Amino acid sequence: MRVAIVSESFLPTVNGVTNSVLKVLDYLSAEGHEAIVICPSAGAPKTYAGFTVHAVPALAYRQFPVGLPNPQVHKLIADFRPDVVHAAAPFLLGAQAISSANRLGIPAVAIFQTDVAGYARRHHLGQATKLAWRIVRWIHDGAELTLAPSSTAMTDLRAIGLTKLERWGRGVDLAMYHPAKKLSPATAKLRKRLSPNGEIVVGYVGRIAPEKQVERLRALRGLTGVRVAIVGDGSSVPLVKKELAGIPVTWLGKLGGEDLATAYAAFDIFAHTGTEETFGQTLQEAHSAGLPVVAPRAGGPIDLIDHGIDGFLFEADNEDQLRAYIEALAIDPALRARMGEAGRRTVLGKSWSGVCGELVQHYEATIAAASAPVPR
Repeated sequence: MRVAIVSESFLPTVNGVTNSVLKVLDYLSAEGHEAIVICPSAGAPKTYAGFTVHAVPALAYRQFPVGLPNPQVHKLIADFRPDVVHAAAPFLLGAQAISSANRLGIPAVAIFQTDVAGYARRHHLGQATKLAWRIVRWIHDGAELTLAPSSTAMTDLRAIGLTKLERWGRGVDLAMYHPAKKLSPATAKLRKRLSPNGEIVVGYVGRIAPEKQVERLRALRGLTGVRVAIVGDGSSVPLVKKELAGIPVTWLGKLGGEDLATAYAAFDIFAHTGTEETFGQTLQEAHSAGLPVVAPRAGGPIDLIDHGIDGFLFEADNEDQLRAYIEALAIDPALRARMGEAGRRTVLGKSWSGVCGELVQHYEATIAAASAPVPR
């Protein structure tokens, strides 16, 4: 199969869109498929997983490269002659790719990954919210299929009139994020740093940005025997540091690979704070590492956490509830162990290989439907 992946984000920018695209490319390469990548020009590598990466002009918006429509996109797709176009989180670049695919008679699969409603609420956009959803519908209407990561996203997309929808979640590296890593020397060393006196460590992993609402961890102020560890970086670091003043916090910065896996292993509890997640990949990583998870009852986490079984869902904007659930876990090691084991079980069937295999099945079904004769 020949796949043209057009992504609004790619290396060196690291986020949920980039990470899922990389996993798809790794899978396509391992399975012997052919692919190209079209992405914004922002220092992207020339190749990835043996596939050519084509960078097109972009402009910077809030330090994020935004790909601009360009005639080169149509030519690249036409010259490659893919069986399917994969538009990852389509916006300007993805919209052009879908339009080009339509003109060339190539089916397109769009991956929805942006919480438009949440973004509009946070920025008080008012009537602009309706315009934003109209743009989403216009972009995704051109695709033969839109894949949504959660039940909440499916509901939002149905509400704006999209009907060609399927669920497609995300995978997790079950070997990298494993409870056994708690026994490693690296984890013991980090644990000594995070919990010098045997405190319970509440960890957060992700960007430190307005939509992540990491400042909500201020609710933990005054909890005896609890320390906070934060993995990540971003524009909201000064705000979050101010809001968490007086709370024992260790800032670990950006981590990846084994260092990130070691951080998860050194945590006792994982806390997610943002209400605008269309999925919530770090929750799956935490579950894979055997951690109980506390997150808002909003967006993707609703599908990933079985409340009271493998973690807790607090009502959005109820920081008292966030504190209460963290405290309940902090004082009860048996509860932490039970929920951690339950969380690990929930992700055992969600390897990246299996999830990417599902994606290829969606490709195949879309290609077959597009080539089927039209009834007279």
